[in-house]
Amino acid sequence: MSDFCASLWPEEPTPDHLKNCSECGLIEHGSRMVWGEGNPDAPILVLLDNPGAREDRENQPFVCGTRQTLQKAAYEVGLTVDDLYVTYVLKRKPTRAYDKERTRQVCMNHLKQQLDSKQRQLIVCLGNVAVQSFFQNSEVDVKSLRGQVHHVNGNQTAVAYHPLAVRRRPNLWSLFLEDWKLIAEHCGRQ
Repeated sequence: MSDFCASLWPEEPTPDHLKNCSECGLIEHGSRMVWGEGNPDAPILVLLDNPGAREDRENQPFVCGTRQTLQKAAYEVGLTVDDLYVTYVLKRKPTRAYDKERTRQVCMNHLKQQLDSKQRQLIVCLGNVAVQSFFQNSEVDVKSLRGQVHHVNGNQTAVAYHPLAVRRRPNLWSLFLEDWKLIAEHCGRQ
């Protein structure tokens, strides 16, 4: 029996000069900016599409299903919160329709700033939105890229399914875990 328990990871504060960034328009959705979570100095940067829910309707912190699945896979291959820093293509959770392509392009500037500030051993893109945004190619997908390490703009990069897709389609769990084993092995954690 596993002793895994998902937990809230510490959130890295958003830089003061970006807290009220309105360039992409998501500030109008009323969600707060989330810069990243986990260890800001971790060797592995995990990229998701957006921060999703970190608080429930009563504004109480909770661990959403995406985070539970991500943390469980990391735990299963011997990675800890110290090994991982999770950030997002969009730094705010969208709450209604928006111009996806334009917004992602604008928000990728924040990710570039994060990547320029620290060297990472590996970037891990979870889900097609993260993959297409990071690879800057709308034709690529997780299914065709997973299972190996790629070189993208000078970054060693791995690809895996989005944790929410894994929750919705449990048959993907073994592939998801396989990709996390590759990540851990690549970073010398197994």
